[in-house]
Amino acid sequence: MMQVKVLSSGSKGNSTLVITDQAKILIDVGVSYLYIEKELAKISLTPMDIDMVFITHAHNDHIKGLKTFLKKTGISVYIPRGMEEELSSSVLPSQIEYLEDVQEFIGFTVELIHTSHDAASSVGYIITSSTSSLVYVTDTGYINQKYLKRMVNKSMYIFESNHDEKMLMEGPYPYYLKQRVLSDSGHLSNKTAAKYLSTTVGDKTKYIILAHLSEKNNTEEIAYHETSEKLAGTNFHGEILIAKQDVALDLVEV
Repeated sequence: MMQVKVLSSGSKGNSTLVITDQAKILIDVGVSYLYIEKELAKISLTPMDIDMVFITHAHNDHIKGLKTFLKKTGISVYIPRGMEEELSSSVLPSQIEYLEDVQEFIGFTVELIHTSHDAASSVGYIITSSTSSLVYVTDTGYINQKYLKRMVNKSMYIFESNHDEKMLMEGPYPYYLKQRVLSDSGHLSNKTAAKYLSTTVGDKTKYIILAHLSEKNNTEEIAYHETSEKLAGTNFHGEILIAKQDVALDLVEV
């Protein structure tokens, strides 16, 4: 069994709780300690119940609450080698545990997806227990084919669907920022995310959670429509949810 609760997702802050039978994991701490404490209390947990923190990359919207969280809980942060320098202002060397590309823990396995983003050693994660599996990918301009092959038919996908290309190009961002978002080291559009998902989801997939939606260059309706339309011809029969910036999603189980 695996339970997942997206606490916050977007350009202002990101954090997701993953519960396996053996561990409680936070992926990213881009929101405040108090916010995490409040949301965990709703499911009868506290920050002291968290066993591990995983970080996708060191941009502020993914780590701004990390220093305080580690100070108050005393737990370790798990990262790939190469990310430590960008985290040096938030994490002491003694608080770091390094993740290999594939790493076994008691009762579950973590596999790194090396993403393409303008941050050192940025990653996504595949977390697999005996009966459930999660793909977590945000903040990337594209996904290498070798990782797509490893992502097939998992129980849940938390997947970036950042922008609608038309809204982005016609929107208020300056040209250089539009180019960054669209680049290979930027963010996945609705169209690209839907294409990737159509080649990976399967009959075991219970949930897709579309994440990191842009507030200015996307809407929940457009993102949902793009994905659901693309998946109409696949054997996916699960539920599509939209992660939100200011409202945590309910705990879901796979």
